[in-house]
Amino acid sequence: MSDSPVLPVGDEKRVMVETMFDGVAPRYDRLNRVISLGFDKGWRRRTVRALGAPTGARVLDLACGTGDLCDDLAAAGLRPIGFDVSAGMLAAAHTAAPLVRSDVLVLPVPGRSVDAVTCGFALRNFTDLATFFAECARVLRPGGRFAALDAAEPEQTIMRMGNNIWFRRVVPWIGGRLSSNPPAYRYLPASTAYLPAGPALAAQLRAAGFGSVQRRTMMGGSVQLLTGTRAPSGEQA
Repeated sequence: MSDSPVLPVGDEKRVMVETMFDGVAPRYDRLNRVISLGFDKGWRRRTVRALGAPTGARVLDLACGTGDLCDDLAAAGLRPIGFDVSAGMLAAAHTAAPLVRSDVLVLPVPGRSVDAVTCGFALRNFTDLATFFAECARVLRPGGRFAALDAAEPEQTIMRMGNNIWFRRVVPWIGGRLSSNPPAYRYLPASTAYLPAGPALAAQLRAAGFGSVQRRTMMGGSVQLLTGTRAPSGEQA
């Protein structure tokens, strides 16, 4: 087994992430189903329900990839628009939702113009989480909802050991055999190191102007769902 990859930061990380996702796009959906054992569909549905958004609400799905979460949002009667920096992922997308190629840290969207924001398994790929949360706060109307799904490190010892075996050993092994870009599937498990611990992650969301912040875990703590409501300007989150 190869050693864990060195994790880049700043512009080096941005370029590496974009290039990596361009490369894995053609087989990304298939590998996602295998790696998540098919549970990803339920996680996405739970994310959509957590928004509590009314029918017809406009939702930005950031780092939308091939559009899985966009499809779930549309199925719930919402109006998604997907944004992703990777041209390869957008080219492989299967969703009917409108798609925009954009750096999600600098969205081409007016302030206070959307009802909700979602993000699936991408927080660890951004170069600056504080900037990302602030940008989400900027585009959301007061009272708008935020929901982000991502990997997490289980707190319970046995679950953490099992998660490490699966995510850091089995996933790279599967990626090495089913993907045309094996290094990507060594990076993806290692990239969870970019994420702050749960309480710190929730604190960052509050600092960006969100209230009613909640963090729930699934799969024994190996998956987390972070939600919040955009507070009115000037109100303490």
